[in-house]
Amino acid sequence: MNTRRLWDIFCTVIDNHGDLGVCWRLTRQLLAQGQSVRLWVDDASALNWMAPEAHALPDLQVLPWADASQSEALTRLKPADVWIEAFGCTLPEAFVAHFVERAVATHQQQPAWINLEYLSAEDWVPRMHKMPSPVMSGPAKGWTKTFFYPGFTEGTGGLLRETDLLQRQQRFDRAAWRQQHAPGLTPDGLLISLFCYEPAALPQLLSQLMSTPHHLLVTPGRPLAAVQQTLASMPVHPSWSALPYAEQNGFDEMLWACDLNFVRGEDSLVRALWGGQPFIWHIYPQDDNAHHDKLEAFLDWLQAPDSLRQAHGVWNGMDNTALPTLNADLLNSWTACVQAARARLLAQDDLCTQLLAFVQT
Repeated sequence: MNTRRLWDIFCTVIDNHGDLGVCWRLTRQLLAQGQSVRLWVDDASALNWMAPEAHALPDLQVLPWADASQSEALTRLKPADVWIEAFGCTLPEAFVAHFVERAVATHQQQPAWINLEYLSAEDWVPRMHKMPSPVMSGPAKGWTKTFFYPGFTEGTGGLLRETDLLQRQQRFDRAAWRQQHAPGLTPDGLLISLFCYEPAALPQLLSQLMSTPHHLLVTPGRPLAAVQQTLASMPVHPSWSALPYAEQNGFDEMLWACDLNFVRGEDSLVRALWGGQPFIWHIYPQDDNAHHDKLEAFLDWLQAPDSLRQAHGVWNGMDNTALPTLNADLLNSWTACVQAARARLLAQDDLCTQLLAFVQT
C-alpha cells in the first residue's frame, strides 16, 4: 500500500498534446494509487477535451501557474511531499522561496524534488537516471533535485502505463469502432490514423493512398491543417475523414483500432507502443538535428526491420527515398516487431510505480 502523499506537478505547455498529455496521464495514475495532486499549468485549456473530468476529481487541484508566484495564494496551500518539474521546467522562485522558508520554520525536510526529463532511448540515459543535482544558489541553496529519466530499458524510469491498460484493451470492441468511424472500409482496406506535425513526406503518403481501398483518419489541429493544405494542390484525393478532439482513452482506442498509426512526440509514441499496432513516429524536430540521433537510438532499441527504418527516415526527412508501399504483408512484419518490443516493456516497472518507490525511500 502506497503512503498517501501530496504531489505538486508543474507543466509549461509547449505542445499541449504532449507536455500536458504526459502530465495528465501521470496525474491520473497517481490519483489511482491513492495520491493527491496539484497540477500547476500555464495553459490548461486542452484539458477541456483531453480530460473533461479533470476539474471534478477528488484529491486533485488544477491550478494556474501564475498562482505559484502569488504570496496570498501560497499561504493557503499545504506543503507538498513531492515537487515535479516536468520536462525540465523551472519552478517559480516565489514558490520555492515560500516553501523553503516554511520548511525551515517548521524544521521539516525538503520535499522529494524531481526533474522529470524527456524520453530517450540513447545509451547515456541509464547513467543519468536518478542522478542527484545539488541546488547551488537561490532560496533552495543546499537542497537537492534528482533527475528522473523515463526510458525503454532496465535502469531507467520506465514508461507511463495504467494498471488496467491490458484489461481495457481486451474489452475493446475493435470491429464496432471501425464500423463507426470508417463504415465503407472493405476487408482488404487498411485503416490508418494520422497524428503528426508537418512531415515533408505527407504528399507521398496521400498520393500512395489514392486508388487504394485504404482509409485515412486525420486528427484535429496541425495534422488536419497539413492534410488540407496538401490536398488543395492535388486533383485527386484519397479516402479520408477528419476526427474530432478526443479524450485520452478515446485516443488510445483509435490506436488500437487502426492497422497503422502515424504518431508524434512522446505521449502518443508510448501509447502506440502499448497499443501493439504498427506505427511510424514523427519525432519532435530540433534545429540542430539532435532528434536524428534520438530517433536512431529508438529504432535500434525497437529492433526495427529495414523497411520500418526506411519509413521513419522518409517520414522524418532524413531519407529522400520513397515511403515503403503499405500493404498487409509489410504491416504484419512491423506488428511482430512492435509486439516484441511491447512484451519487453511489460516486463519492466512502469514510470508511476518507480516514482512512488523513489519517493518512498
